[in-house]
Amino acid sequence: MSALVGLLGGLGLFLVWSAFWPAPETPHHRTRRNRLTELLHQAGVGQIAPASLVASSLGLGLLLALLVFALTGAVPVALCFGIFSGYLPFALLQRRARRRSGLLRALWPDVVDHLRSAIRAGLSLPEALIQLGVKGPVELREEFGRFGADYRASGHFDSSLQRLKDRLSDPVADRIIEALRLTRDVGGSDLGRLLGTLSEFLRDHARTRSELAARQSWTVNAARLAVAAPWIVLMLMATRPEAIAAYNSPMGWAVLGGGFVASLVCYRLMLRIGALPEEQRVLA
Repeated sequence: MSALVGLLGGLGLFLVWSAFWPAPETPHHRTRRNRLTELLHQAGVGQIAPASLVASSLGLGLLLALLVFALTGAVPVALCFGIFSGYLPFALLQRRARRRSGLLRALWPDVVDHLRSAIRAGLSLPEALIQLGVKGPVELREEFGRFGADYRASGHFDSSLQRLKDRLSDPVADRIIEALRLTRDVGGSDLGRLLGTLSEFLRDHARTRSELAARQSWTVNAARLAVAAPWIVLMLMATRPEAIAAYNSPMGWAVLGGGFVASLVCYRLMLRIGALPEEQRVLA
């Protein structure tokens, strides 16, 4: 009985002690989203559900596989082209995300300049961001307009800023938004100087990256053509009855399987070697 009383007394003292220390909160913006959701936001189509994208890819792959099989009668050929076509929506989405990232990279210096001018003119941070929905770059006015509507409806700056960051899904936007958040939380008079330095850095970075991308684009396009050429020839050959019979044999399955794996490995290796370093969203 005495042991139970001692245990309960110790538990009570521990609860009293723990009450003086607030439990760490897990903010919403630190919740990791899956890679497909992140890719959709980076491509500017965050309203599309990942499940819808996967279902569309599977449907497209199945449809093209059936079409190729109806034209050629070769099951392995239809299967290969069905897999390629199923990957097509993801490839287009990645291309759209890269193009949008490049566009934003060229626009962020202007956004920073607008913010710096608005803050130097005496506007508050929310007013400066809302003003970008009217006077900022045309491509970003919708996002900042949605921030303004969100802020007016909720009156909560941090949550509206977090939703803006989630919609933009850009590492440069993360740095700008976190700098604004920190300035609003702790105050400071160096925000104008910080934004000026950031604007110069972003312009130099965008100029250097565009030069590198222009120099390597022809190499990447040539490599993609080299990967696609054998499969174009295969599609033409599959219209001949003797080729269909050869590919429907076990040896034909092995040849197509080996070619598919080699094309996939070479294509991924080409993308790995030719890709420019991408900025990571360390502040997401």
